[in-house]
Amino acid sequence: MPKFTGNTIEEAIEKGLSELSLTKDEAKITIVNEGKKGFFGMGKKEAIVEVDKNPAIHLQDTTPKITPEVTSDLEEVAVDAIEEVEDTAETVEVMEEEISNEEVETTSNVPVSSEEALDDEEALKELGLYLTKITQELNAPALLRVERQKEVIIFHLDSQKQGLLIGKHGKVLNALQYLAQVFIHRKAKNKISVVVNVGDYRQRRQEILERLAKRTAEKVQTTRHPVFLEPMPAFERKQIHSVLSKNPYVTTHSEGDEPYRYLVVEPSDKPIL
Repeated sequence: MPKFTGNTIEEAIEKGLSELSLTKDEAKITIVNEGKKGFFGMGKKEAIVEVDKNPAIHLQDTTPKITPEVTSDLEEVAVDAIEEVEDTAETVEVMEEEISNEEVETTSNVPVSSEEALDDEEALKELGLYLTKITQELNAPALLRVERQKEVIIFHLDSQKQGLLIGKHGKVLNALQYLAQVFIHRKAKNKISVVVNVGDYRQRRQEILERLAKRTAEKVQTTRHPVFLEPMPAFERKQIHSVLSKNPYVTTHSEGDEPYRYLVVEPSDKPIL
């Protein structure tokens, strides 16, 4: 049976399915090695799977299937930041991969016992130290400012190398965001919502997400087909949902597992007048 490798089991499976031109329902998949993500790229081992045609399935269904378009409309994000580090683009890509590895490794998400859980203030303090250490590992040391809003705690990272902490299309910052939320959920006694920000990235991002939401709604209303947006953090999905909740002609829901959970925008049952 052919073997395929990838950074994750899902990536290895997708490679196998793509090369063999199969869907998951048509394939027989065996996990040989789940792989190891390591810490910032150290000790990393690739996942290995075996993929082959499933002999139990008789493939005679020729009914055409409609695949909704996957939309990625975030090209405007972090342009200024990336321009600052164009001469170190390769370094940025390596950092994105390393922090993504740590991101997946942290998804074990084993909750601490109530006796071990920290008070909110102590948990936030530890999170601040944790984020500061990561910025140092990424060679972009940052000073930390904490802003307390009604429903969220914002950790502002002030660095002379903002571009490295944001990454292309915000990949590094989103990985930091996910790590921070997992960390605080595991450490704190109470549920706390945190946001990691660098410069004015989140403000500009919010404006882009609002425009994306409106354009996506228009497309769904015109085509009457669902649109799948690219994976984004929970609070960003919430922003888009909030904008589109005022539109009676579309509905939204999330699919997938964190940190790759994405939003689906689809037409509602209400007829367009």
